[in-house]
Amino acid sequence: MKRVYLIEPVVALYAFAMFMTYPLLQQFVYRRLWQDLTGSPFPSSPNVSHCSNNYSNQSIHKRVQMEASLFFLQSELCFLFPSLIISLLLVSYSDHSGRKAAIVPPLVGDLLFGLSYFIVSYLSLNLRYLLLAAFLTGFLGGPASLLGGCFAYVADCCSGKEKAGEKMVRMAGLDMLLGVLSGLASLCTGFFISATGFSWPFLTAALLHLLNLFYVFGALQESMVLPDPQPVLSPPSPSSSSSLSTDTEPPRLSQKQAVMSQLQGVYLLFATSTRRRKLALGLNLAAFTFYKVANVGGFSIFILYELNTPLCWDEVFVGYGSAFSTAIFLGSFAGVWLLSRCLRDPHIVLIGLISVAAGFIMTAFAKTTLLMFLVRLPLLLSIMPTPVFRSMMSKLVTSSEQGAMFACVSFVEMLSMGLAYTIFSSIYAATVYWFSGFSFLLAAGLSLVPAALIGALLFFHLDVDDETSYLTSNEETESQPESFQLPPWDPS
Repeated sequence: MKRVYLIEPVVALYAFAMFMTYPLLQQFVYRRLWQDLTGSPFPSSPNVSHCSNNYSNQSIHKRVQMEASLFFLQSELCFLFPSLIISLLLVSYSDHSGRKAAIVPPLVGDLLFGLSYFIVSYLSLNLRYLLLAAFLTGFLGGPASLLGGCFAYVADCCSGKEKAGEKMVRMAGLDMLLGVLSGLASLCTGFFISATGFSWPFLTAALLHLLNLFYVFGALQESMVLPDPQPVLSPPSPSSSSSLSTDTEPPRLSQKQAVMSQLQGVYLLFATSTRRRKLALGLNLAAFTFYKVANVGGFSIFILYELNTPLCWDEVFVGYGSAFSTAIFLGSFAGVWLLSRCLRDPHIVLIGLISVAAGFIMTAFAKTTLLMFLVRLPLLLSIMPTPVFRSMMSKLVTSSEQGAMFACVSFVEMLSMGLAYTIFSSIYAATVYWFSGFSFLLAAGLSLVPAALIGALLFFHLDVDDETSYLTSNEETESQPESFQLPPWDPS
């Protein structure tokens, strides 16, 4: 089979399978808990709704909502702790063993995850087995490892100044694939559940991950040129040991050395910075963290909220809502492209934060199907801060510090996403009885924290434009070659 350098099919298949599984597992757990708590099957007839005006039915419904939210909290914790460590190890190790080292393990983990849900659904096993599946998926890296390896693959293929534009376009294309296919997969899931139930959609997602593995192993060319081990013809003599130590290439770093090198680079990024740049980086990272917790946390409970009274959406309406959410990714991409021509980066972030707050406030009080679909409109620009934050922090560091900067950003992003799922799942479970929209108001309130931090950045003139002259002069100094001097002659 002919080898290719196209990483886009890997991201496309992975995004479709992952975003098909995510709403699928939420609805599956919800219905299984309904069956376990009531002793009766979930009402799926179009003439019978699981949301009834009967008081006892309302009480059971609220209990199912709480139990489902707590189960997702446990599942997220089982996934989060191993994935935080393993993803850093895999992505770091891929710098020395090839990008497939960071791409293959997450695909294997998601394949086993889909098969686990298929077996539990088909055989009606206990839901606790799914917690073990979540831990195993996190132990094999998860999405952070796979996407980190894919973006690094693009960077390898587009290295050099002459391909800088191509690299930006391909990376933007990967983001677009993630956004567009998420809505398409969610839409297909609703019809799939109605036609076949839950077991076969889980198996289909697992088969897509298996197909992805075949593509990676059989068609995808490794982007890094790895040195072949040289055969040893004869053992070196002691007299030639000194010449061998200077003439041969340095040995490749081990996995432990690679990870320690990356951690040291992150430490030096802050240790060697000026006080002004430390403050700017700290404010940007803190604002990025609070934004991610608010945005991801609010979106994480959308499906549970749509299944709750008075909306009572079925699987088809949930698919329509997720597909309509695709417009958020497209709107945010268009917003960044247009607003970057006339506004500075911090101002674009502030507009995105206003979009987050307005959209979640509207969601908290959405009690009709039409209004729940319309909440996507104020949220159209809510994804804009994500790429703009990365751009702002990238402009604060020199070209030799980009790797350390993005390693730090990736770790913070992964940690904040784990915290978002954990915090909002537990809060939704605690507040669903008296006000199910409280979590969305909390997300809107949290979005004020990064807005205040960006305001401080502007007030103290710590935005990236003030650092440009410093970074330019610093890079010019680093790029100047040192004068060559002969060592003093030793007659001995």
